[in-house]
Amino acid sequence: MFILLEIFKMSATINPLANPKGEKKLCELCQKPAHLQCSKCRVAFYCDVAHQQADWNSIHKRVCELLIPVRASTPFHSLQADRDHHRVQALKRLEQLLELSHAEAKRQVSEGKYVEALPAGQLSLRCAMDLYGPDAVELVPAYLLLAEANVGSGSLTKAEGYLSQAEWTVMKTPGCSLTILHQLHRNLGRLYTALGNYESALLHFANDVCYASEEFGLNTVETAGGYFLMAEVFSKQEKLDIANSLYSQVASTWHAHLSKLVECYNQIGNQRAQYFDEAQLAEVNHMLNVMLEAQEQDAKAHPALSHSLGQSLLLCHSLAMRWFLCNNHDKVLEFGRKAMEFSLQCDGMMEHITQYIKSQHRGKGGDSTSSP
Repeated sequence: MFILLEIFKMSATINPLANPKGEKKLCELCQKPAHLQCSKCRVAFYCDVAHQQADWNSIHKRVCELLIPVRASTPFHSLQADRDHHRVQALKRLEQLLELSHAEAKRQVSEGKYVEALPAGQLSLRCAMDLYGPDAVELVPAYLLLAEANVGSGSLTKAEGYLSQAEWTVMKTPGCSLTILHQLHRNLGRLYTALGNYESALLHFANDVCYASEEFGLNTVETAGGYFLMAEVFSKQEKLDIANSLYSQVASTWHAHLSKLVECYNQIGNQRAQYFDEAQLAEVNHMLNVMLEAQEQDAKAHPALSHSLGQSLLLCHSLAMRWFLCNNHDKVLEFGRKAMEFSLQCDGMMEHITQYIKSQHRGKGGDSTSSP
């Protein structure tokens, strides 16, 4: 209620007579005729209070003042040097807005806040268009981000539209980067997974892994993301052996990566370093926890399998390292204790297996006292 009252305070009704002749103000979110404007910056417009609130919560509260020099009318300068200086400054602000809005939308998507991410993603796309033009390949990251957000929110038709735009732009751009190609196929795979077309999804994830491994290397966290998504599709198809094999690959890759980061942390001592941005933190946390839950369920279903315990140990140790790098000591202790429990269970399992093998050898030698 308090936030809604604040939004009402920042709303101002648009006077149509104040607009230049022939100019219509459109809503930031839906592009319908606007009736309200932000009373603080006066350069953001909305069809109703609901859309103003959604935009404020997503991105506008962070960019309100930054929008003013970008969207306000250009002041008259008599000297060409002054006009050039103003244009350069406006482009710098636009680049800053693009970076900020893209990062915010990416963070919200990675946290599962798909609807909240849409206004930030739309601002990112508009900034990219203003900077590079409507057909530039630089628009593709914004298209892909909006597609991912719409897939997450269940708006698959809109997601398909954004991905079609991205595909068309890539097709028209010879020599498009491998990074863009792997991200495009990853998002196409997500769309087909949501549509239930698992064979097409797996094909696109395979292309994703191919392009990512060529760009970053086979055993890298960037490529591991594609393997993880493939594993989720195989899980939906109830092909659990394949899914668990891929999960093992992803777990090993992340464990090796986090181990290197911890080693780096130990070398630089107490100096603070940014090992992950917020989106990466949310992504690795999601993947590791999903895999841990799958392995724990596998261990409960097949308690005699030490492999599931070993994988759970690896994942708990990875999560402990992840939280260690973020200076969250409570989480380090939580997953450290879990790792220790799995380690003890693994040791007990190995001891039981060793005793069983020895008993079988004694049985073959004619020892009637041996037991299975």
